[in-house]
Amino acid sequence: MDETKQRGLLVAAAVVLPADLAPARQAIQRLVLPGQRRIHFHKESDARRRQILAAVVELGVRAVVYDATGQRNTKAARDACLVELVADLAKINAARLVLERDDSTLDADRQLLFRQVRMAGMVEPLRYYHLRAHEEELLAIPDAVAWCWAKGGRWRATVNQIVTDVREV
Repeated sequence: MDETKQRGLLVAAAVVLPADLAPARQAIQRLVLPGQRRIHFHKESDARRRQILAAVVELGVRAVVYDATGQRNTKAARDACLVELVADLAKINAARLVLERDDSTLDADRQLLFRQVRMAGMVEPLRYYHLRAHEEELLAIPDAVAWCWAKGGRWRATVNQIVTDVREV
């Protein structure tokens, strides 16, 4: 899961099946250029963005966008997105959630996630991790989805190939 605050808060969550994790990580790692620690979509050129998106589409991953752009309070918007995300993950019995680490939201996230995971009543509790983007290559996927969705136009049209749902929060 990653977010953008470019035009209000948008959260993007990508779903990768367990059997696809290793090949997806390898595919994303191959896209990291020499000298880069990770892919950060907004810092890439348009040509690189197209290359990255083509690879992401090829992976067959799916994504959901949680649109809280109508909310003024960023913390409340983010919390609402996380509540919806955990509910959605419970429906598919997801095993793991990785959020891009933001030290300013870390404690609040942990408290909210602890509460929501318990309330979801999952058979196997969802494990959640706050990692830096260079620690989990696959965070490049929701980073790209969130950026493209916020940007709109042809970027949104391209990423719309993997976005299965847009949830207004």
